Amino acid sequence: MSSPEESEPLPGPDLPAVAPQLRALRRRASLTLEAAARAAGLSPAHLSRLETGQRQPSLPMLLALARIYGTTVSELLGERVADRDAVVRGADMEPTPAGGWTYWQAGSPGRGMQALRVHVPHGSQGDIVRVHPGEEWLYVLSGRLRLRLGDTTHRLAPGDSAHFDSLTPHRIAAQDPDGVELLFVHTLLQSPTATLCLGPTDGEMP
Repeated sequence: MSSPEESEPLPGPDLPAVAPQLRALRRRASLTLEAAARAAGLSPAHLSRLETGQRQPSLPMLLALARIYGTTVSELLGERVADRDAVVRGADMEPTPAGGWTYWQAGSPGRGMQALRVHVPHGSQGDIVRVHPGEEWLYVLSGRLRLRLGDTTHRLAPGDSAHFDSLTPHRIAAQDPDGVELLFVHTLLQSPTATLCLGPTDGEMP
């Protein structure tokens, strides 16, 4: 399997916004060039060339650097989003069904982390194994949750929480007939919310 440094560069025209963003976000994360390169599996010289615009980053590089810097690929690419409110009102949270689950946005869209309130019905998606880049944190509000991480099954009651690397194969299922209600936070890395935490939406195959 090739390393990020060996991957092909992104196709298309030059990306002038990437170089200054890479340097600025590394400094914002208080990382030296050597520390960031080591964490991303790159050489310091290669990361320096990315930051000075001498090389274009590949998609694996962008994903790795976004995770290390605690941001999104959009921000690495210099894309700007409209100003977002820091407060999300409960009355503004519209329920969205996906794959048998229901979730409510509990944070502003486009952030490096996405916060959700999720209702998981009993018997829904319990056999779907999820594996994706990023991190997840969940907190059980009501009901009991069955969480499988790798080969280990955990049973969580109200007040319990879990924080894990999303590359660990994981399954989420309600243990009680009334389902389980969760607070859920995950890193986006340019992936659709429903795909990351909810699995396939209606009509899609797992």
